[in-house]
Amino acid sequence: MYNILPKSFYEQPTLQLAESLLGCLLIKETPEGTASGYIVETEAYLGPEDRAAHSYQNRRTKRTEVMFGEAGFVYTYAMHTHCLVNVVSGPVEKPEAVLIRAVEPYEGIPLMEKRRAKQPRKNWTNGPGKLTKALGITMEDYGHHFTAPPLFLAEGYKPTEIAVGKRVGIENTGEARDYPWRFWVKDNQYVSR
Repeated sequence: MYNILPKSFYEQPTLQLAESLLGCLLIKETPEGTASGYIVETEAYLGPEDRAAHSYQNRRTKRTEVMFGEAGFVYTYAMHTHCLVNVVSGPVEKPEAVLIRAVEPYEGIPLMEKRRAKQPRKNWTNGPGKLTKALGITMEDYGHHFTAPPLFLAEGYKPTEIAVGKRVGIENTGEARDYPWRFWVKDNQYVSR
């Protein structure tokens, strides 16, 4: 049913991966059912040299440990009341990641509607905390690999136009806040901003 992306897909440079993820299908299976969406916005975090990355200066904590492993692992973390999901990238011991910022709903529409009750459809998945709620991605997905259920990535479509710009919400990170490491599908209504 799905063409699950192979491990080799994740073994590309982080900025390239952040762009390659656009159009891919993010799928989460839960006891309630399956929900998925096409990735329409990502942000790259280039580890030790990137002041905005959790692994800046090789900061190794219980939270960031998975980032030091091979590419393709799930890195979830809590921010305020939200769970955010990232794809671990970069070579082993070079802790880099790509934040999935927004998806366009694909399957499991009634399930997403229930999870994002009272929200208009365009607000279900147009932000990193919103999409995890809609798809049912939780902190329990941490450390899993994106090549196998219940949380995995599959082939989707190739976007016709990709836009590039500054990352969002990282104001206190010096020059890192201006790096053009955010990628999105141009004119897609589910992009976060």
